[in-house]
Amino acid sequence: MSEIWGQRSPVAVMGHFVEIRKMLLLLQIPWYNVEGRYWEMVERLKVNQIYLAPTALRLLLKSGDTFVKKYDRSSLRTLGCVGEPLNHEAWEWYHDVVGDKRCDLVDTWWQTETGAICISPRPSAPNAEIKHGPMRPFFGINPQLLNEEKQEIQGNNVSGALCIKQPWPGLARTIYGNHERFVATYLKDFPGYYSTGDGAHRDADGYYHITGRMDDVINVTGHRLGTAEVEDAMDEHEAVAETAVVGFPHDIKGEGVYAYVILKDGITEPEEQIIAELKAMTKKKIAGYAVPEVVLITPGLPKTRSGKIMRRILRKICAGEKESLGDTSTLADPSIVETLIEKHEQLTSKQ
Repeated sequence: MSEIWGQRSPVAVMGHFVEIRKMLLLLQIPWYNVEGRYWEMVERLKVNQIYLAPTALRLLLKSGDTFVKKYDRSSLRTLGCVGEPLNHEAWEWYHDVVGDKRCDLVDTWWQTETGAICISPRPSAPNAEIKHGPMRPFFGINPQLLNEEKQEIQGNNVSGALCIKQPWPGLARTIYGNHERFVATYLKDFPGYYSTGDGAHRDADGYYHITGRMDDVINVTGHRLGTAEVEDAMDEHEAVAETAVVGFPHDIKGEGVYAYVILKDGITEPEEQIIAELKAMTKKKIAGYAVPEVVLITPGLPKTRSGKIMRRILRKICAGEKESLGDTSTLADPSIVETLIEKHEQLTSKQ
């Protein structure tokens, strides 16, 4: 069972035809018509595997555990995820609540351009551990972390630009009618490597964790800060369903941290108190320079129909550039943009 999007759909359909298996592609939003819709389908159709985007998971988490536990999910064997870094809270909820701590959680990393999964906890040795993050390179994939001098970073507990050292069968060869753009986008920045555009961390055990897009790095008073790191810290607050962090121009710091926050349903705690707690959590978990300059509580975020957050729009809004948002035709709910602009202007008028 999977959401439908550009690359997943043909891969899923062709793969299931080859193995003569059934495939369920979801067109609706997770709570369409009834909360618990996904889990009702798992029970009714005896689904074995489910593959969702982190955004969908965070939306489902927002509704709480009740709508999950009321349905029988014993048919599930594998839980999958792809699309953007999955925060720890959502990972644990997916594994512990949805999967009853018994299903393998396969948090995969790949791109449309890579043609297939490149980093994933499975396949692996029998009974090998599964941790938060994609973890292990797939067969034939040689991931490397490179520094700003375009050199490979050796050892573990290191971070850098995620590149792949050698070609593999699924790799895109060009962009139709614009090969120069293909070379400039994927091959020019790190000659001899495929540049993914993502940052990654290789932990003490040699496992890979995606830290976010390299262009989602904020430079705060000389400190390079990954937005996913701040989001992960704030997502651990019990009242928070989802966050999106971007940078905005700051006269003193160069860039400031701006956090958009969606709260879980039924939260009664005052927003001012939650904001103060979020800032304190960020300072404790990361550092003082990572504390958001602005925290905006919002009912939603601008997302594409496949569930990806359009951070370009968020950056434009917090920078006060609402007249140059660019193309918004792929948004699932365009009305949220006006809501965000209005809330941002209300917030800034008070400062």
